[in-house]
Amino acid sequence: MPNLKSTYRTHTCNELRSSDVGNEVRLAGWILRKRDHGGVVFVDLRDNYGVTQVVLHGALGEQIQEIRVESVIAVKGEVLSREKELINPKLETGEIEVGAKELEILSQSDVLPFQIAEDDNAPEATRLRYRFLELRREKLHRNIQLRNRAFAEVRNLMGEMGFLEFQTPILTSSSPEGARDYIVPSRLHPGKFFALPQAPQQFKQLLMVSGFDRYFQMAPCFRDEDARADRSPGEFYQIDMEMSFVEQEDVWAVNEELMSRLCAKFSDWKVTDKPFPRISYDECLEKYGSDKPDLRNPLEIQNVSTIFEGTGFKVFASAIEQGGVVACIPVALNSVPPRKYFDDAVAWFKDLSGQGLAYLSYDFTTGSGEVKGSIAKFFEAEELERLRAELAIDKTTSLFFAAGEKAKVLGHLGKLREKLAGDFDLKEKNAFRFCWITDYHQFELDEETGKVEFGHNPFSMPRGGLEALNNTPPLEIYADQYDLVCNGYELGSGAIRNHSPEVMYRAFEIAGYPKEVVDEKFGGMIRAFNFGAPPHGGIALGMDRIVMLLANESAIREVIPFPLAQTGEDLLMGAPGEIGEQQLKDVHIRVELPPETKRS
Repeated sequence: MPNLKSTYRTHTCNELRSSDVGNEVRLAGWILRKRDHGGVVFVDLRDNYGVTQVVLHGALGEQIQEIRVESVIAVKGEVLSREKELINPKLETGEIEVGAKELEILSQSDVLPFQIAEDDNAPEATRLRYRFLELRREKLHRNIQLRNRAFAEVRNLMGEMGFLEFQTPILTSSSPEGARDYIVPSRLHPGKFFALPQAPQQFKQLLMVSGFDRYFQMAPCFRDEDARADRSPGEFYQIDMEMSFVEQEDVWAVNEELMSRLCAKFSDWKVTDKPFPRISYDECLEKYGSDKPDLRNPLEIQNVSTIFEGTGFKVFASAIEQGGVVACIPVALNSVPPRKYFDDAVAWFKDLSGQGLAYLSYDFTTGSGEVKGSIAKFFEAEELERLRAELAIDKTTSLFFAAGEKAKVLGHLGKLREKLAGDFDLKEKNAFRFCWITDYHQFELDEETGKVEFGHNPFSMPRGGLEALNNTPPLEIYADQYDLVCNGYELGSGAIRNHSPEVMYRAFEIAGYPKEVVDEKFGGMIRAFNFGAPPHGGIALGMDRIVMLLANESAIREVIPFPLAQTGEDLLMGAPGEIGEQQLKDVHIRVELPPETKRS
């Protein structure tokens, strides 16, 4: 620890040990708790580093009783040894206490809007308005310290792997990155706007064209999108990186090393061995019903359509005849769940999807393998035996079925897969399970407009290059795109980039962007590619999300110092807010509010 001595303190509140007994010390911090034991007052004094118990007698005890918790004080006194039965093993300073001889009040606190020492379930709006108070809570304070150490470690590791750190522009041009831009009006250029970067995509590719071999940045990114538990609204940080003269495997190797070492540094959880599993996008949807599979969950979706071709059960038969699928999730258990569990699962699935959920069980608790369940009576014994053999069922197993349009059935079963794993406590504990999702489609069909659009990243190299773009149906073209997934969260997305102007023009043309638009939106990159561009690729990893996993949190706001509220507002600073007429005139803006909106 660096030397933190000052006028206010000789030690931090986590520094003193039994070896310091008898020394005179000075501590400073916040009053976390006070306890009056009949004229003797015990104070838990807290600073950034930890907590030390301070004992105050007589006049000092009376004085401290008048001071509210969370006030800032400094004390001078002697380090005392605690009696054996009073040692607090939960504190690193639990073997000692400081007997106060002097007390100085540095700053007094008002009445608190919520408790700091204990979580009193204060409303989120109150906690965010007083976020500086919530940040004093031990768990949240520890998370933010972890965030700092993780950022520093990433920089160390990237430097070790030969990456140079850059800072790319914050004021830039708008481009179709898939979310809404935050825009900034220009004072010097009336009617024109900057955009805050959704990602430094074009700049990092330009750095590769500039001859730099390995770039990275702890990049602030801005997207005007709604909040989720694993996504902060408005702004976030990502580990942005790009590499020249690489293919997918080269990018994957760097990121596997980075994530393995980060996890080992900050957690004792098990980590997937390198190389991480590679799962194609199509296979991922078939097996897990999602392109963000949680591999701690052992359950897999099984397509059993061929088993039920020609079945007498009309629901399944109709789905197959109409080009759909019959799929199920087998769950091996010690015993068949009670009827109520199945009824509740059917109701849950109906609310989720609007579709029916069927079930049956092979009960081996008595060794017979008796078939039970809501649809067992509709099948011939031969069909049930074929199903058992196909799925290799040799112990008590319950199966949950859905039938219909493939994409919808698999997506809904993917959510059911997670529910079943939670209900029966099937997930592996204390593990980070990584995988790469590969072979994304270059294009997809917009369900609302029926138009072809980019499926993932518009700057990705289509597999097969210009020939594929010219001769293969757009929806059958794959791209060298990939996502890194861990425990059900997408941590990063990347690709081998398109570095050919001709290929880029053609790809954007298929997605509905004529050459003129490409030149307008991406003119800098097109010009650069005409002067010798190396093959290159990279990825962007969500740093906030990574820290959330390392901290074992389920909400990203728990690892961000000052997050926006779910409404996209900064309740602490009062943003967004109105600005004055002169400021609007300076940037040539006139505000026209919707009729239902009134200025406060």
